[in-house]
Amino acid sequence: MRLRYLLTAVVLAATSAAAQQTPPPTALTIYNQDFAVARTTVDLDLRPGLNEITTTQVTSQLEPDSVVLRDPSASNTAKPTFRILEQNYDAGVVTQQWLLEKYEGKTLNFQIAGSSFVDGHFVPGPTVAGKIIRAGGQQFGSPQFGYQQTQPLVEVDGQILFQLPGTPLFPPSTDGLLLKPTLRWQINAEKPQKLAAELAYITGGLSWEANYNVVAPENANNTTEEKADILGWITIHNQSGTEFPQARIKLMAGDVAKIVPQDFGRNRMLIAMGASQMVQVDANVTQKAFDDFHLYDLNRTVALRDGEIKQVQFIEAAGVTLKRSYIYDGAQEGLQPYTGGNVNQEQEYGANLGTSKVHIVEEFKNSEANHLGIPLPAGRVRLYRRDSDTQMEFVGESAINHTPTEDTVKITTGSAFDIKGTRRQSDFHIDQRARFVDETFEIKLTNQKTQPVTVNVLEHLYRGNNWQLTQKSTDYTKLDSHTIQFPIPIPAKGESTLTYTVHYTW
Repeated sequence: MRLRYLLTAVVLAATSAAAQQTPPPTALTIYNQDFAVARTTVDLDLRPGLNEITTTQVTSQLEPDSVVLRDPSASNTAKPTFRILEQNYDAGVVTQQWLLEKYEGKTLNFQIAGSSFVDGHFVPGPTVAGKIIRAGGQQFGSPQFGYQQTQPLVEVDGQILFQLPGTPLFPPSTDGLLLKPTLRWQINAEKPQKLAAELAYITGGLSWEANYNVVAPENANNTTEEKADILGWITIHNQSGTEFPQARIKLMAGDVAKIVPQDFGRNRMLIAMGASQMVQVDANVTQKAFDDFHLYDLNRTVALRDGEIKQVQFIEAAGVTLKRSYIYDGAQEGLQPYTGGNVNQEQEYGANLGTSKVHIVEEFKNSEANHLGIPLPAGRVRLYRRDSDTQMEFVGESAINHTPTEDTVKITTGSAFDIKGTRRQSDFHIDQRARFVDETFEIKLTNQKTQPVTVNVLEHLYRGNNWQLTQKSTDYTKLDSHTIQFPIPIPAKGESTLTYTVHYTW
């Protein structure tokens, strides 16, 4: 137990010494695709000739071939003041498994019972000696039949155990003990110099997303237009395995092309097993167009701990006009445009697909006139509504894409309880000789609300490209080459029926 205590002391001493050296601030630009560009400085004190420089101010998910170390004061045409001969990156931070592999074939003590403190004195538990034949943890198998890991093999008193007999106690001094991910350079300098070199690299394990909370007032009269409040939050996740005590954070919104290394997902999964904590920060977030994307700046230095989830409010808008509509898309599931060259002539095509659900859609215009007008990053929109007792109730959520100014945000919050629809094919006629198909549908809508509503009925004319409505019970709007929309008013506690006939030719 004394050996284990000494090892712990070595680790704590190294950690304490590192903590006394405040790392330089790090600038982070975090992208939607779960990666970031990190920029910091490394103090170089170079002698003439070969120098070895190390830094631990990097993450465990760094892309080694993305690293750039340069003199920021050097111009593009000037001769570099130093030359990097070699770069090495080691993310193999010391773990119990790493030490077990290092001590394969050797004998260690294993603590087999708990330790305790008595009158302020540390009292170790009993131990047993065991020879590590195999550390275990190696993967074997195949993608077809699955992978497994080898078990450890330990010899204790002439017997083989397929598990560790207790907690392994390692010697206090271990060659190659690595507490943090480390970058090492071999640098050649022509003359002595001191400078703060710029270090930039791409890393995984950092991500961000936008979340929006829409708070609507009580709507006792069930009106379709009302005023709501909108709060927008940026949520930042740090699963990089590294803490950033001082970070200047920017967020890039948009779909930036990025090839993701194969080990990013594995590293992120392992690190994500740790605990997370939620932190909320007030900040004056600004945004600007950058290239073909949008860049959001937190405009302050924050501490971003490993495993932390940090939230920053970036939108607070009141009096936003919110409009509600109802959509009935009776044949929305699985119906695709026919690509056979003429017309699909099967009577059942699109006839038996259907749902009774009428979707609720809330929408608002992202414009200055509507108290918004800022590009909205993709994310999740949650809708809350106040009850008569002023308590907020959750009434649905939806994901939105990146939304520029002057665009409309639409949120599908669920299906209406009291409004239902049915759809059936009431007639079908085909004339091979004259090369046409006539098809008639009947859509019936019921409303059990105490107020009248209007439901927009979507119909998909997917049998062929050449179509014409020869009969309709109400007017429609053509949304695209295969989709039309009928606005159908339904009285309170009543029903309405829509019929139409479409004529296909080829």
